[in-house]
Amino acid sequence: MELRQLTTFVRVAQFQSFSKAAASLGYSQSAVTVQIRLLEQELGVRLFDRMCKRVILTGQGRQFLESAYTILQDVNRASLALAQDSGALTGQLHIGTLESLCFARLPGVIHTFRTKHPAVNLQITTGIPEELIRKMEQGEVDIIYILDEPIYSNNWHKLMEQPEEIVMVASASLENTLPQGPYRLEDLLEQPFYLTERDANYRRMLDRRLAALGRSVTPALESSYASFLVHVLENTQGLSYLPRFLVEEKVRQGSLRIIEVEGLQTTMYCQIFCHKEKWVTREMQEFVRFCRQSNHLGKNDERSRL
Repeated sequence: MELRQLTTFVRVAQFQSFSKAAASLGYSQSAVTVQIRLLEQELGVRLFDRMCKRVILTGQGRQFLESAYTILQDVNRASLALAQDSGALTGQLHIGTLESLCFARLPGVIHTFRTKHPAVNLQITTGIPEELIRKMEQGEVDIIYILDEPIYSNNWHKLMEQPEEIVMVASASLENTLPQGPYRLEDLLEQPFYLTERDANYRRMLDRRLAALGRSVTPALESSYASFLVHVLENTQGLSYLPRFLVEEKVRQGSLRIIEVEGLQTTMYCQIFCHKEKWVTREMQEFVRFCRQSNHLGKNDERSRL
């Protein structure tokens, strides 16, 4: 029995597909099929049923899956102990995150990480929270770094949770034409809004508040890229609803203004997760540590400027 066979078995169980498991591992589908067949022959059991183009664990397969997880975790633990003795990190880390965090938060984190651990291979994948969660659960990414309301699952480990303020932000030219605040949300609806798409997390919070008032807004522009909305807002009169960390640099520069809206104080949370069956490597631990430091320093810098 080889470790690669166990890894392949686990990946097929996660994806319920030989072809998807092969793609995620960089193997051909025939290589995956051969590895599973050899493993079944060695164990003397059938691990998967192939039904209607789906691959489903048998009862013995489910039992062996728990053992496979334990074996792989023990191997990872031993490898980690050796890496700790040698001091240097040389592994890989695949991070799934949001476009806004990738644009505003990760550059500083990656710079610090690469300075401390230059031999680690990093890979970044962006997407919406639902896509990233699916990738984590199927083993396509090691960890996910998202901004949302607090979420939990018995299948995940939460490695970090830190609050982030979501704010109403106006182009400086528009803010200069508005009367003195604070404002009521309903009094701003005649202004052009540049918003993330309807089901995106920041937009969802705004739509809930509007629904409670019996109102709605038709955006002048919708985009899945929050950083793009910031650039549009700099050059065009309008409003948006975005994380403070994404706009605070432009606010300091004077091209954007945060405006106070009654009843619209919203907090979401930067959260980092991994699957419960995923061994938390030193690479993962270091990434989380640097994210915590980055968020903490960012908040201290903001307070010192106020």
